[in-house]
Amino acid sequence: MLTSTDFTGLFNERFFRNFLPKPALDDIRLGVGTPDFKLTDITNNRTLKLSDFKGKQPVVIAFTRIFTEKQYCPFCYPHIKDLNEKYEQFKNRGIEVLLITSTDKKQSQIVVKDLDLKMPLLSDPSCYVFRTYQVGQALGAPLPAQFVLNQEGKLIYRHLFSFLDHNASVETLLEQFN
Repeated sequence: MLTSTDFTGLFNERFFRNFLPKPALDDIRLGVGTPDFKLTDITNNRTLKLSDFKGKQPVVIAFTRIFTEKQYCPFCYPHIKDLNEKYEQFKNRGIEVLLITSTDKKQSQIVVKDLDLKMPLLSDPSCYVFRTYQVGQALGAPLPAQFVLNQEGKLIYRHLFSFLDHNASVETLLEQFN
């Protein structure tokens, strides 16, 4: 379900903390490592650290915008669906995709089930990782962004939200590994 008329849970502390617009900043430079983080992987019921992948495999970090388990960003919903449908293409090339959301654990569990997510959905309800990566925020949620890291953990591509280009396509993300 893309959206619902049920706004239960939308107006919470996280919504108001992310209400005022803040633009994304591209301060994380290409060719260097990105900040480490440790988040709960709701899909697989485990804790993941970004540094666990360093030296082992490339990673796509896909920050996404989900307001509640019933309210998805209209730009992010199709992107989430496309990433999920093509997740095997990433896995077959040895690439992990980490989808990060600001929904809490309970909301995230519903999202995983409703969308039948195969890729790890990492829950960041405090928005700490969103802020660390400076993806920006507006109208109640952090903005979407994608960061592509090579096997050594160095940033090789980033896409920050704009109204003209919301999310990097799955094809663009895969092209970074050619």
